[in-house]
Amino acid sequence: MDDRISRFWDKYIAKATAYGVHESALQYYVHYIERYIHAHKHKRLANHKSNDISAYLVDIGRRDFLEDWQFQQLITSLKILFVEIIKNDWAASFPWHKQLSIAYRQSNETEDFETQFSFEGYSEDSQRSSLFKEITRLYFDDFSSLITEIRARQYSIRTEEAYVSWLLRFILFNNRCPPSKLTQVDVARYLEYLVVKRNVAASTQAQALNALVFYYKHVVGLDLQEMDSFKRAKKPKALPVVLSQQEVKLLLSCFSNATFQLMANLMYGAGLRLMECIRLRVQDIDFDYQQIMVRNGKGMKDRVVPLAAAVVDRIKQEIDEREKRHNEDLATGHGDVYLPKALARKYPNALKEFRWQYLFCAPKLSVDPRSGAVRRHHLHESTLQKAVKKAATLSNLRKRITSHVLRHSFATHLLESGYDIRTVQELLGHNDVSTTMIYTHVLNKPGLTVTSPLDILQ
Repeated sequence: MDDRISRFWDKYIAKATAYGVHESALQYYVHYIERYIHAHKHKRLANHKSNDISAYLVDIGRRDFLEDWQFQQLITSLKILFVEIIKNDWAASFPWHKQLSIAYRQSNETEDFETQFSFEGYSEDSQRSSLFKEITRLYFDDFSSLITEIRARQYSIRTEEAYVSWLLRFILFNNRCPPSKLTQVDVARYLEYLVVKRNVAASTQAQALNALVFYYKHVVGLDLQEMDSFKRAKKPKALPVVLSQQEVKLLLSCFSNATFQLMANLMYGAGLRLMECIRLRVQDIDFDYQQIMVRNGKGMKDRVVPLAAAVVDRIKQEIDEREKRHNEDLATGHGDVYLPKALARKYPNALKEFRWQYLFCAPKLSVDPRSGAVRRHHLHESTLQKAVKKAATLSNLRKRITSHVLRHSFATHLLESGYDIRTVQELLGHNDVSTTMIYTHVLNKPGLTVTSPLDILQ
């Protein structure tokens, strides 16, 4: 019996691997099957029918608090078992991907859109999870198709989360009507509601529009034409906050954590965006040419920025510490890092190579929400944002300081030093020079230096 059980699991793991299940996630698939077998220990697997699967999933949906990706893992694990191992005659034609919506026990309660789904976010995590589970399972095909289209275009996880969230909000606003049945008029009404009732910023309304246009174009197959029939939020023409060189020096001296101080130095010294700094990998630092390669910046563009000599020794120290942690991960059977699918296929061994590791890594291993793989990801951006806010408080500077202020200051100080606008544009990664021109307004130099008439009078 022990040999038979061992052969069974060897075969199951081989089939799961062929399905594309990552090595680090195999233990969860085995766990799901063990639970299923234990729940049906008095019935042979060969005698199971499709209604056994449906009933089990309904029961799990009622009793267990599973995230959507975990529920999908469970369904896939059962599919591998019955299609590839047991080979029941009904299994191949069984609607596995429909089970997520079938298994969910819909609530009869009705929630008001304004009170249950605040635009600013959910008041409680449990409420958010409950709503998300209900709507995504009710319209599983719509959400799964949307996610498939997003991932096929290799959009970021943040774009995916934002687009899914906007579709969820749109459905709730329209009293949970099927989104594929709603029209362009409903989209316009919702976008106008965001401005008139919710008083959102122009960028927020634009993101909602982009999400819904994407859904209707790539999932429903409908192009939303002439989307100008609704009230648009007015985009403010605000000038960026800029620190003087002395203010930057003071701010950088107020960091209590050496790693966050280094990251702040890089954002100012190279004009990096927050996520560009967070996502730096070890191989992006070029000490010989004294430069940093910024990969997949805004607009999926690469660019080269200067590496300040003042931080070279500190970065080398950070890399040494990072290598020690990576070796510890390898020793415990981990050490993988996230790579885009194309790179992961092209360089299958790169997942564990040190040069691909994030320079600023998270203190704990985490589960990839897309693949279920256990990896050490980069630091969460909120940790750096909080560190900048804390340093700003300690510096007593009376300006609204965020991490992006360091990038604004980088551009302004280069222009003050006499660098031409085209060079600054390239370093910032701007598509249009008009975007960079805003820093000339900060300098009060819209083409030529203007002297106040009061100074002339004096």
